[in-house]
Amino acid sequence: MNTYDPRRNSRLSRARDRQHAREARRNEAMAVPREEKVAPALEREPVGMTAQSRIDTEALKKRANLVVQDALWYARHRPSVWRWGGLIGVALILLFLGSYLLPGRIFPNVFALGVPLGGLTVDEAVAALQDAWANDVKVRLVVQGETIEELSPQQVGLQVDFTHMAEAARGVGLSGIPLGYGIQPQVTLDYRTAEDLLVARAVALNTPAQNASYTLKDGIVVGVPGTTGRQIDITQTLSQINDAPESILRRGQIEIVTLPVEPDYPDPEPFLIEARRMASQPFQLIGYDPFTDTTTTWATPPENLVTWLEVGENGLTVSEQEIVRFLEALNTEIASIDPAMYISRDDAVRALSEALQIGERRAWLRVSHYPQRYTIQRGDSGYAISRRTGIPYFMIQEANAGRDLGMIYPGDEINLPSKDAVVPLPPVPTKRIVVDINTQMLYGFENGQEAFSWPISTGIAKYPTAPGVYQILNHVELAYGSSIDLCTSDSSCGQWKMYWFMGMYEVSTGLMNGFHGQVELPNGAYLGGGNVGQPFTYGCVMSRPEEAEFLYNWAEDGVVVEVISNDFLPTSDVGRQVLAKRGGSA
Repeated sequence: MNTYDPRRNSRLSRARDRQHAREARRNEAMAVPREEKVAPALEREPVGMTAQSRIDTEALKKRANLVVQDALWYARHRPSVWRWGGLIGVALILLFLGSYLLPGRIFPNVFALGVPLGGLTVDEAVAALQDAWANDVKVRLVVQGETIEELSPQQVGLQVDFTHMAEAARGVGLSGIPLGYGIQPQVTLDYRTAEDLLVARAVALNTPAQNASYTLKDGIVVGVPGTTGRQIDITQTLSQINDAPESILRRGQIEIVTLPVEPDYPDPEPFLIEARRMASQPFQLIGYDPFTDTTTTWATPPENLVTWLEVGENGLTVSEQEIVRFLEALNTEIASIDPAMYISRDDAVRALSEALQIGERRAWLRVSHYPQRYTIQRGDSGYAISRRTGIPYFMIQEANAGRDLGMIYPGDEINLPSKDAVVPLPPVPTKRIVVDINTQMLYGFENGQEAFSWPISTGIAKYPTAPGVYQILNHVELAYGSSIDLCTSDSSCGQWKMYWFMGMYEVSTGLMNGFHGQVELPNGAYLGGGNVGQPFTYGCVMSRPEEAEFLYNWAEDGVVVEVISNDFLPTSDVGRQVLAKRGGSA
């Protein structure tokens, strides 16, 4: 039996309506196209598109239109679609939020230090920021508009709290969507690091003012006015960085504040005539080695000399900058002969300045010596090495701090300080004293010729005189000395008097051996009975009173002393002459 169900008829009716609408849309899609028109140039089909590809494209567009129209129809006639769509959208949003909230991740589109932090945990963000801070973020040092150097922020002393930045990024939430959100770092300054950096860079960035100088132009000496230098203002630069470290990081550069340095003597004219006179003849540079008593002469043509000259406090002097250039070439030549030798800048500047001020046509340049390494030989001891090299034992100890020189073995290496340590004063090249410990004789030489000689007394076996090359260090008419050997049973120790004393070398810091006349002991007697000719002293070289006074007045500070013995053979020609007198050979 058939029954009537209005709801069923209604559903069938609606189904038929949808079917009819779908067929109508299909029929409309298959309608005959309109008359074709020529497409404008900008709407022409892409080159290479085939007829089949055009058909496929049109079919795809039609299918997409049907899907959209169906969706719109369902949305108008079936409200439940909206509800389900809304629920699905909410679910997707909750799923999106949960994927960031539950694992504690930073939401998208959040940045710090130029690093995208979206999707990272706080710990991962900290690691990413630290890596960028160390490798990607740079700060330029700029001096007068010129970039001098590019450094990492930590080298400059800038500091940030990475954890605070990462947590701040986490707290931003969805604020970065859609336009993005940047975390501004809180920057602090490690003042000491920044100060150390600027002090270290000042050596290269400071440029000294140049006093007036001279040059040759068409064969004529002409003056060159002085030029202004610059000096880093470290205090002001640090103040600017400390006041606004965030600005330094944002701009990526530090503007180093500089101050102008004006030359002391900018005018070359007052000494132009003197400069022309100095440049009219060759100038001799004489290198002197006090240990070998040898000289090497370099002739300097006028065109070189004139470039060394500049105006100083007392008239013409030499430019350190130009002397350094000259010495670089000269030391290369010296090193090709003996790599252990060189001429120091300070000695050269001093010698040349003194020569120019007194109008000399030559200057004596001292040859200096680098520290050396010594290989231990069989039978060596620290004291034996000292006597063989002429370097006091305490200086060798200081050069090998922390090492027990009593525990050395053949093949070991130790440090020897520069020989220059025992000849610290500018040497006098025209005079030399030679002491022969073996024969107990002293010889004085002037300009390579023997000027005098007499017998002396050197140190006893317990307190020997150290052989080596030394020099006169000071003059004291009456000096005092003492020894534990002079102490009596009642624990009182006396001092002896030494007349016409001249210091020669240090036995230890502050304790010096040297030359002197007779020694008056605390009891009024004289050491060795006032005699000479055999060892009587506690390390010094003793002469008779009248000869000690003569030597005191003849040998100025800086005169070189060569003390020879079986342990230390002569190093100079005059020393070898003395050795020959006793039938020995070098």
